[in-house]
Amino acid sequence: MQYFLETSDTIPKGLGFSHYDATHLAWLAVFLLFTAGSCLLYRRYAEKGRRNYRRIFAGLILLDEAWKWFWLIVGGNWTVDYLPLHLCSINIILIAIHAWKPSRLLDNFLYMICIPGALAALLFPTWTKLPMANFMYWHSFTVHVLLAAYPITLLAGKDIRPNPHYILPCLGLLGGMAIPIYFFNLAFDTNYMFLMYASKGNPLKAFEDLLGNHLYGFPIIFVAVIAVMYGIPWLVVRICKKKPCAKAEQI
Repeated sequence: MQYFLETSDTIPKGLGFSHYDATHLAWLAVFLLFTAGSCLLYRRYAEKGRRNYRRIFAGLILLDEAWKWFWLIVGGNWTVDYLPLHLCSINIILIAIHAWKPSRLLDNFLYMICIPGALAALLFPTWTKLPMANFMYWHSFTVHVLLAAYPITLLAGKDIRPNPHYILPCLGLLGGMAIPIYFFNLAFDTNYMFLMYASKGNPLKAFEDLLGNHLYGFPIIFVAVIAVMYGIPWLVVRICKKKPCAKAEQI
């Protein structure tokens, strides 16, 4: 427990884990099992039960974030870098709003932005310097598991129905948040939403190495995400409307 209160900025090197080692793969397995169980449970509930489930889920995410803040303050490691201005932290707030007041815009934002963002964090964690006996280690894994599982659960329950007409409004909402956060980064020397640089382990680092600036990666990634999140479901629906698929369903 010697390093329990440390952060990635304060902990010595050589104590953490590696991408896709046994520890990382175990967390990915936990994510798959937890999300599958959450989907199955949610689908069994009627509307009132689903509403309570969403609010309890959002409450757990808020408690997870509060756990982080508590230990940061206790350890004397809280800085301006820990404000809820990263995309995943913003999604914590949006999920809390959605749990009490869902909307089609938030449905699609959580589907298009939150799911890929949380999955990217789980697949390419940037907290690899941290050992298991560390509060930020546990927070970083559990909060991203919850962030990805919430919209996936609602998607499985058909309470989130992706609509491509909301792509531009979602990008507008994202841009509306990114612009003031960019100027905040300039003023306080922070790196919220990775707008200033790409840290090691971040997929955006590849674009910096290849093209000279990690910002080129954002439009490329957004196009790829939209193609996957909306293009593939559209293609599946189109294929299943054809006669061979219809006959297969009858069989």
